[in-house]
Amino acid sequence: MSSSAFLIGGGWDVPEVYEPFLRQAAVRGGDVPRIGCVIVDEGDGAEQFERYAGVLRKAGPCSPVPSFVPLGGRFEPDGALDGVDGLLVCGGLTPAYQEAFAECLDRLPQLLSDRGLPYAGFSAGAAVAARRAVVGGWLADGVPVCPEDTAEDLEEIEVRSGLGLVPFAVDVHAAQWGTLGRLVAVVGRGEAPYGVAVDENTVVEVDGEGCRVAGLGRVHVVRAAGEGGVAVRAYGTGEVFGLS
Repeated sequence: MSSSAFLIGGGWDVPEVYEPFLRQAAVRGGDVPRIGCVIVDEGDGAEQFERYAGVLRKAGPCSPVPSFVPLGGRFEPDGALDGVDGLLVCGGLTPAYQEAFAECLDRLPQLLSDRGLPYAGFSAGAAVAARRAVVGGWLADGVPVCPEDTAEDLEEIEVRSGLGLVPFAVDVHAAQWGTLGRLVAVVGRGEAPYGVAVDENTVVEVDGEGCRVAGLGRVHVVRAAGEGGVAVRAYGTGEVFGLS
């Protein structure tokens, strides 16, 4: 696990959800930390970067730096991390982000840890931070568990290898897109030890001691409850929950 990870459930209304991440980056980078922004470029990468750069600057002094990965390409962490004080992995098609990191699932977390760089994930970037990454789908054995338009171009739910920065599975846009049911299915079937579904405009700050919630929404923690059942508990801003 890196020194710290910040999981943002999507949304653009609350730049303040980036503040904990920027504060951590400033520990290394001083008053104006350089933030590497990884974007899988589906044709509008430059436009998307300007959107992220704008919200980061509203959250606090920083210098965003783009790192574009062409759709179907692979992220090269060594050069991309040179000279930055924190890494933001942005949003988009979640399976494409998982594929972009597929060849550095061990290397990137080790570099983040060695260099003391905080990681922030927005939407897809939050999902792939997990050891077992929920990348999409809307059916569990043919049964709908969330809206079809949240499926990320997949049918059956897919859980793939992720970066392992956090021990739980992550789903995003929970309240806004109705994705909590997908995470319930993943945990209920034993495809992840437990899961965290994050609302938009909400962040989970994860460090070695636990998880803290901030923002406008809630974070829904899904744990197995035996015989395929699950228990769900929601946490609001200022509340904390454990890593195990």
